[in-house]
Amino acid sequence: MQTTLGLVAIVEDDAPMRRSIERLLRASNYSTAAFASAEEFLQSGIAERALGLVLDIHLGGMSGIELRRRLLAAGSRLPVVFITAFDDEATRAEALAVGCVDCLHKPFEADRLTEALQRGTTS
Repeated sequence: MQTTLGLVAIVEDDAPMRRSIERLLRASNYSTAAFASAEEFLQSGIAERALGLVLDIHLGGMSGIELRRRLLAAGSRLPVVFITAFDDEATRAEALAVGCVDCLHKPFEADRLTEALQRGTTS
């Protein structure tokens, strides 16, 4: 049995997209913990154990940007890869302003996500 590269948390409110990202990351030898909302992720306490976070910007309830701000305020250094279906300049600028490894537009190439996670977790 091969050792995993580490735990990656996924926060995505679209269930098919969330499952797709889970499959992709597991095929790339990561273990995953997936959540349908930012609130569910925060309640889980998994941020302390995760290697990285794949985070949708536009969620029902608390946004991905707000979740990132809360994590930063709590002192978290968890690398974040934002994903979004709304790839406009303002959204990208806001994601970069709160700090992220990358901001990927859905649908994205599988390699782009895994490369972004590798950059974030090895720096």
